[in-house]
Amino acid sequence: MTEDSAHADDGENRSDDVRELRARVAALEGERARPPRHRVRSVLAVVLILVGCLLAPLAVVASWAADQVGDTDRYVSTVAPLASNADVQNAVANRATDALMSHLDLPALLADAAPADRPRLQQALGGRIGDALEGAVRSFVHDKARQVAASDAFRTVWTDANRRIHSSLDKALTGSGGGAVRLTDDSVTLDIGPLVDQVKQRLVAAGLTPAQHIPAVHTDFTLVRSDQVGKVKTYVRLLQLAGDWLPVLAVLLVAGGVLLAVRRRRALVTGCLAVAVTTGLLGVGLRVFRVFYLDRLPAGVSPGAAAAVYDALTHFLRTGVRVVVALAVVIALAAWLSGPGRYAGLVRGLWTSGIRAVRGTADHAGLRTGPVGPFVRRHRTLITWVLVAAAVVVYLLWSYPTGWVVVGIALCLLFALAVVEFLVTP
Repeated sequence: MTEDSAHADDGENRSDDVRELRARVAALEGERARPPRHRVRSVLAVVLILVGCLLAPLAVVASWAADQVGDTDRYVSTVAPLASNADVQNAVANRATDALMSHLDLPALLADAAPADRPRLQQALGGRIGDALEGAVRSFVHDKARQVAASDAFRTVWTDANRRIHSSLDKALTGSGGGAVRLTDDSVTLDIGPLVDQVKQRLVAAGLTPAQHIPAVHTDFTLVRSDQVGKVKTYVRLLQLAGDWLPVLAVLLVAGGVLLAVRRRRALVTGCLAVAVTTGLLGVGLRVFRVFYLDRLPAGVSPGAAAAVYDALTHFLRTGVRVVVALAVVIALAAWLSGPGRYAGLVRGLWTSGIRAVRGTADHAGLRTGPVGPFVRRHRTLITWVLVAAAVVVYLLWSYPTGWVVVGIALCLLFALAVVEFLVTP
């Protein structure tokens, strides 16, 4: 080939490069002139993820409302510990004492007491029949009421009553039907008439025989009192009806937004963290509302008992908040660590180096994996996905997972993946 022909080929190559460069510039200018298709997808993905994140805390509340209404055992397990709470027992004893004292005409009843019963009655009242009679009787009645409230019999009555009237909590949410629980515009109350009857029997047994003439007393113990109860019951009823599909809708919206996004991994990490933040705000709101609620209790309502009832009724709601936050953070971390980012690669490198160092120590000690190592190396990807699927199945089959259950499953999966990495033959 002559020098002239070589120069000619060079010129043609440069011309081709120039034409290709011009074509690329023209294509870029054309894309700038008209909006790219993925811009619409990105906007739609952001909208779907945003709506899903806003629905996440509502989904947690909806699941809580549906569980408290639909699962009798769970509702009973929620309220049963209240019977052993000292503040609740004292508040119930105070309410029973007030109810009984309102039916005691002390002068008339004591005048009707049989002469043979008066010494025993005087001893029970501390010898104060004539002096400070009302105070002595009230103290005596309260002691008996407190004993009943602290007894196993009261815990049984409390649990059985809540189980019977759970046909269901819907009565308290809607105000319909009968039962021991009733809902008015500003309070949720429980009839403690059976407890009052037991106190009356103990009074008679202790020597206050005139108490047997007290008629059957039905009095209410306030579980929740607030000016907003009438409004809240409507919202809770709606959330109860939405409890089955609202969580699914929130997940589908976030998943749809991730699938539509151009950078799906980044969208998944951002969406999960946003869900964790919005749901975490619900948990903060429950704490703030607790302070607000207790500060505005009407006179006559025990703050300690009200706090115990509030904590019991919102226990599973707060557990649901922690579950969603933990699950969202775990998924976000997994998506980030599996990505191509610089820091994610650094973490993976440290992880792999640490496991290889352990593997090297095992090799020097004479430990061999035999045919297991080559098998794991060949099917490493399949084994990894099987382990991830197993972790998901365990979570889905867990009856009522907590935040610690999510963390525990994630740590077990991490350990299993470490074992796989250890078994892979170099």
